[in-house]
Amino acid sequence: MPSPAATDPDHIHPGRSRIPVLARLTSGLRWDLPASLVVFLVAVPLSLGIAAASGAPVMAGLIAAAVGGIVAGSLGGAPLQVSGPAAGLTVIVAGLIEQFGWPVTCAITVAAGVLQVLLGMARVGRVALAIAPVVVHAMLAGIGIIIVLQQLHVMLGAEAGEAALQNIMALPDSLAAVDPQAAFLGAVVIALLIGWKYMPAAIRRVPGPLVAVVAATLLSLPFNSDVDRITFDGSLLDALSLPHLPQGEWTAIAVGVVTIALVASVESLLSAVAVDKMHHGERTDFNRELLGQGAANVTSGMLGGLPVTGVIVRSATNVEAGGRTRKSAILHGIWVLVFSLLLAGVIQLVPEAVLAGLLIMIGIRLVKVADFQTARITGDLAVYAATLLTVVFVNLLAGVLIGLALAVLLVVWRVVRASIHAEPLGPAAEGRWRVVIDGSCTFLSLPRLSKVLAAVPPASHVTVELDVDYLDHPVHDTLEAWRVRHASNGGSVEIEETGTATLHAAQAGTPARGSSRSALRGGFAPWRSWQRDSSPLAVDASGHVPAPVRSVLNGVDSYHRRHAHLLRPHVEELSTFQDPDTLFITCADSRLVPNLITSSGPGDLFTVRNVGNVVGSGRLEPSVEASLKFALDELSVTSVVVCGHSGCGAMTALLAGPAPDRKPEGKSPAGGVDRCPVDSWLDHGRPSLEAFQAGHPVQVAAEQAGYGAVDQLAMVNVAVQLERLQQHASLQDAARSGEVHVTGLFYDIATARVLQVTATGISHLDPLPRAEELSPA
Repeated sequence: MPSPAATDPDHIHPGRSRIPVLARLTSGLRWDLPASLVVFLVAVPLSLGIAAASGAPVMAGLIAAAVGGIVAGSLGGAPLQVSGPAAGLTVIVAGLIEQFGWPVTCAITVAAGVLQVLLGMARVGRVALAIAPVVVHAMLAGIGIIIVLQQLHVMLGAEAGEAALQNIMALPDSLAAVDPQAAFLGAVVIALLIGWKYMPAAIRRVPGPLVAVVAATLLSLPFNSDVDRITFDGSLLDALSLPHLPQGEWTAIAVGVVTIALVASVESLLSAVAVDKMHHGERTDFNRELLGQGAANVTSGMLGGLPVTGVIVRSATNVEAGGRTRKSAILHGIWVLVFSLLLAGVIQLVPEAVLAGLLIMIGIRLVKVADFQTARITGDLAVYAATLLTVVFVNLLAGVLIGLALAVLLVVWRVVRASIHAEPLGPAAEGRWRVVIDGSCTFLSLPRLSKVLAAVPPASHVTVELDVDYLDHPVHDTLEAWRVRHASNGGSVEIEETGTATLHAAQAGTPARGSSRSALRGGFAPWRSWQRDSSPLAVDASGHVPAPVRSVLNGVDSYHRRHAHLLRPHVEELSTFQDPDTLFITCADSRLVPNLITSSGPGDLFTVRNVGNVVGSGRLEPSVEASLKFALDELSVTSVVVCGHSGCGAMTALLAGPAPDRKPEGKSPAGGVDRCPVDSWLDHGRPSLEAFQAGHPVQVAAEQAGYGAVDQLAMVNVAVQLERLQQHASLQDAARSGEVHVTGLFYDIATARVLQVTATGISHLDPLPRAEELSPA
């Protein structure tokens, strides 16, 4: 018998215990290892440059890069995202270092990391994505401009100022006293970075920033001490330092903590979203990502490193280099750590002007023309400009707060703004006016509403078209007060409510936004549901409204006002020709609307309608014959449809037989047969009645589905008409070749659903039931 150990699935033989672990560790290394080396080569010069731009110790950038790769890579929720020091935080960190010093800034980084961990535990990861992207784009552009203004002075061999305006004002002096060697080295870096994308693909596999920094550094070696280089004391281990607690200024400290936490979180989450779009693997867990970023910032701050965030440049490089799992990010951090421990002396060969040229290109790339154009197209240019200018000339926190406030105000304005206008109907002497209110009507719209209502002449007849999806009680009170006042002055008011929000609902309880556009707005509802006797009417020359055309002309009036301008762009090209897809043969019943049940528009259906949707008996009925020939030969339709419906009057008459009050067949004075026209026409449907009585397969299927005799006959009639059509020579040839497809439909009026009818049965075409249709009554 096998031993218990052999049959126990939880037991692992001691000699084999390491195999599954090794398999997990080495899985994907064939892709992740080379990708990690590429990301490492990109991260080192960027981390050095960001540390220099922040005014922090140079090794703090490498500490943050190593911690970001190892800690955030291990614990974060975005497997392919690479974290480290980011250009987006340089301005914030520089301000904190200037105000509190480096050790206290490290403590602020630790506190910001703790706040990020708490946000992740509170599961607000996706909530952070609610920040308007235009604000983030403008913030990054502002940071980019600040970096360029600062580092331009460094590249020219001068000292950079503290504020953007100061750097702008000092630029002429720096140009006048330019250091040729520093400017040359910075220009070499910029030229290499600009031209790198034009190099052959094989060469571009080496990261451009690494090539630029190495090449410019080699060029600087003959300059000896004539150029300023990066300096630091000791090794990476010497750079490790514990944070210091601040002494007072707790409000400013709290602002710094919140600022770093929020900016780092938002930048990390937005970067994660962008990375998710670059691959098809595991998606980001946003709450876990916040936990990972927070842990990395706590670790980095405790070791004396810069704040950490997800970096889109390194993350994109990781994906493009073939990274498959989080191992690539972790390995990149290990390579940074090894380099910092063993080759730190190499860093001191890099001139400051070289890193300045690298940072200038980083800053320029943060200012994206595409973001500016998007803001202009989407109407967010004011938010973009206000955020950018405030970030550049005031500070980053103020810029973000102002940008968010403006974005919220702009959204509120767009959402709650209603289109309100009044216009006379016909000559002004007739005293008929229309007031149109469209959109979301709230108390914020009262100034505009009151102005428009005041412009309506007294003693006039007014129709208020209320097509809104939100309406609150103040609007109800304003409209009601105006209606009473207008009526007391001899006028009259009729309110047409065609939206999803009503005056009654605004008065009866808490207002709520309608969940969808009203069906009335789409023109689906019958006249009786929205027309009233006192609606605006078309009149003849004598001022009389002909009663028989009252509804038609009201409908035309509504069409002109609400739909014609929407339809016009779609029918302009159809003004000189038609190119329908389908010949649609259906009943003349007023309850069946072909374009409605097929979601089609002008030019889609070539429609033939008659009583009972019949095509003829013996041979095709002349009008159907002519339509079929024209549709096949001239219009080249690709499908032919016969559509019946429930409660069909023709099918009811067929089942009932000739009515006793109809004039019986007899001889006319001319010697011909004089029959009731209805009975004569119903002859076309008698083959369908015979098939129904003989137990046609469609009749059996319809009966099993619970339909009554009239509807069973209507479905059989569709099948019989299809058979008769397919016997026509021209259609038979087209159907056999696959050029034309023939099908049958049945419209169930009571449920507003459509079934398919074939020669052997019926099938349902409706989608899956909605949740409310499945719930018990």
